[in-house]
Amino acid sequence: MTLRTWIHRAAWLAAPALALPAAAEEPARPQAPERALAQAADETSLALGDAWPDRPEWLDMYTAILNDEPMGPTNGWFKTSATQTRYGWDATRTKLDRDGDGKVARKEYPGDDESFARLDRDRDGDLTAADFDFSKAYSASPGSMLFSRLDRDGDGKVVREEVERFFKAADADGAGFLSRLDLERALPAPSGSMGPGDRPTKAQLIKGLFRQEIGSLQSGPRLDESAPDFTLKTADGRQEITLSKIVGPKPVVLIFGNFTCGPFRSMAGNFEKLNRRYGDRATFVMVYVREAHPTDGWRMQSNDSVGVATAQPTTYEERAEVAGRCGKLLNLGFPMLVDTIDDAVGARYSGMPGRFYILDKAGKVAFKNARGPFGFKPAELEQSLILLLQAEGASDHQARADAP
Repeated sequence: MTLRTWIHRAAWLAAPALALPAAAEEPARPQAPERALAQAADETSLALGDAWPDRPEWLDMYTAILNDEPMGPTNGWFKTSATQTRYGWDATRTKLDRDGDGKVARKEYPGDDESFARLDRDRDGDLTAADFDFSKAYSASPGSMLFSRLDRDGDGKVVREEVERFFKAADADGAGFLSRLDLERALPAPSGSMGPGDRPTKAQLIKGLFRQEIGSLQSGPRLDESAPDFTLKTADGRQEITLSKIVGPKPVVLIFGNFTCGPFRSMAGNFEKLNRRYGDRATFVMVYVREAHPTDGWRMQSNDSVGVATAQPTTYEERAEVAGRCGKLLNLGFPMLVDTIDDAVGARYSGMPGRFYILDKAGKVAFKNARGPFGFKPAELEQSLILLLQAEGASDHQARADAP
């Protein structure tokens, strides 16, 4: 089936949600616009599920755009796409809960204290289902609100100078301390929606979808599938890396992202710390993909405010130049490769606007996050990486013990 046929079929399936209701013997009670829209969207989703159960993920996003659904974790392909990992709670409990009490105590976990502490996210002394629940990880928490206000250069890191700058601005009367009212003024409650300078039109979303700027039309390799091989150069052209040549000695953490995706940039400090923490046991590599919010597409005012603005590159040289700017800003500490201008690797891995994979020593997918930005949860990646390293370390130890 061609792409054009898919689009036409999607529009036909979405049509009932946009059509007028049939005449009835008694006039229907008027609905609030929001309620009517939600009902129409639900009916369209049900129609798609019944008529085309194996539909591609992009069709759910296309239908959501047609129905004016908000960009959120429960709409479009964000609802369809889900994190895939070998190391969820059920698998971990089955393997490690030796006494069958529904939790993993420290004595049952074979790894070190530091790893256990990082797995024990609620710090209650045991590993439980709550430690593996990331459903609320992408939210406007007090920490994320403060981070967004402090990180004024958009590099995903807050340094001392930015904290001092925030303090000075919040202490408007120069008292030398911040009162509760000062902080309430400096950190107002989030509105729950995008600012007017960031809110897209329907036309921008449709163009962004089929240009693969808001996400790849493909869904990428699935859990336990072999990762497709590729060879790409770094932005400066001085190094060329082939995936199959770095898989094997250590697991590979494969990170896809781009300059104009603000949520991806905000994760840069997390990735740098992960590399510092596990870089001796896993190989970290980034692949730079096409821009999510170019100035000639869905432009974001929040990008402009931190000096991040670029048109969508049309040549490899242009993309490499923008990738170099991104690399200089983020300073991740591990190689940044640049995808070819035909988006061959990004499309194959569903890498736009960002995606995170963990590949085991055999080159198979052990972890894959849900679609960004709502699937951008580095702590979820770290959890799977810890458990993979522990499992592969135990396997290597057993192999050495069994060797003659």
